[in-house]
Amino acid sequence: MDFELPEEHQLLQQTVSDYVRQHVAPHAARYDETESFPEIPWREAARLGLAAVTIPEEYGGSAMGTLASSIVVEEISRVCPSTAVTLSVHNSLVCVPIVRSGGPELKARYLPRLARGELLGAYALSEADAGTDAANQRTRAVRKGDRFVLDGAKMWITSGSEAGLFIVFARTSDPPDDEHRARGVTAFLVEKGFAGFRVSKKEEKLGIRASPTNELVFDGCEVPAENVLGTVDRGFPIAMDTLDCGRIGIASQSVGITQGCLDASVKYAKERHQFGRPIAEFQAIQWKLAEMATQLAAARLLTRHAAKLRDDDRPCTLESAMAKLFASQLADRAANDAVQIHGSAGYSREYLVERLFRDARITEIYEGTTEAQRLVIARRILA
Repeated sequence: MDFELPEEHQLLQQTVSDYVRQHVAPHAARYDETESFPEIPWREAARLGLAAVTIPEEYGGSAMGTLASSIVVEEISRVCPSTAVTLSVHNSLVCVPIVRSGGPELKARYLPRLARGELLGAYALSEADAGTDAANQRTRAVRKGDRFVLDGAKMWITSGSEAGLFIVFARTSDPPDDEHRARGVTAFLVEKGFAGFRVSKKEEKLGIRASPTNELVFDGCEVPAENVLGTVDRGFPIAMDTLDCGRIGIASQSVGITQGCLDASVKYAKERHQFGRPIAEFQAIQWKLAEMATQLAAARLLTRHAAKLRDDDRPCTLESAMAKLFASQLADRAANDAVQIHGSAGYSREYLVERLFRDARITEIYEGTTEAQRLVIARRILA
């Protein structure tokens, strides 16, 4: 692959960098402190087209694809992983499956509004007993005339309280046996205003506190039959295909967090003096920075390689799992080292690395845990 970004992606990167400096960095700590959704940064991102990079041009997007989405998420994650994951879910977990699996009417109805930011998208697969075991769906959908009626609950839904459109997975028929639980699951597009649907509990979290995470409740929720995404009983392959893209998104977030940790650590190491000289001159600090920078380069290449495969419509399950595994583990280590380099200051909310330390931890959990990524990788290489 070509290791240099295409010119249009370089221009996008500069646009996002300017956006972060002007609209995200000055307010990120306040959004985290108050656990407030970054409404103004989201609206500005939509105005710049950052919510439409995976949407075709005929529906108001730029059709730049997964690599572009990865760049957006990485750049924002340097200072605000909460804002970054909002855009990651919107672009990779909502817009992409509608583009790939939606019919012409669904695309025309929803993609332009998603592109303009009139609708924020959310992805509802996880349940109390369906986390890593995603096929264990308990939410049910029963056909009644020209609509389906959904009953059940979803948990850990990113942007749950702010989204206007949800991709919801529900069981529409019973599987033939326990080994084939993935059969009989259907994907639905559910609008926030549909009767019988409500957003429930908001989770109080360690990190990414400006990204609301909610429980969703479906109590006789009526969904028009035309809002089935793909075909009835064939929704689980959509979920798995979408998660390939989602893993690239979280790998990108992890790369951005690591870059933020490295930038802050280099700056602090040059400014902080001990024993009459900058701590950057001490080998113990230099080795931490060298290791962080080297592994960051590797994580970025893994992530962009997976994104390029996705954009070329080539299989990327193995590569996206590898990228997510490596980059998320790195983000955790880098955040830990960044706090250590900062010493007592790293434990203070005055410094960015304190927040990145908290935000980094989730990257090894959502979009598939570290352990789940190892399973995916092992199965692929042993097949």
